[in-house]
Amino acid sequence: MNEKQYAATLHAPDIRPKIRHVRILETFDRLKSGEMMHLSNTHDPKLLYYQFLIEREGTFHWEYVEEGPEVWRVEIEKR
Repeated sequence: MNEKQYAATLHAPDIRPKIRHVRILETFDRLKSGEMMHLSNTHDPKLLYYQFLIEREGTFHWEYVEEGPEVWRVEIEKR
């Protein structure tokens, strides 16, 4: 079995809402090219995806690993 290695793992509800997206983007910015982070949330992080599209265009690959109904898991790779 091939286990994926994540440079960072975040569970969004553990981060205060006021700083949540900032903290996630800062974590992504610290990744090296080719590294991945794992993000889990209790709802679809679609708005965060749109923010990535605008603010980090061309620098990431976003892949859903699990899509609800209780938890959403996303792998975000830095290009």
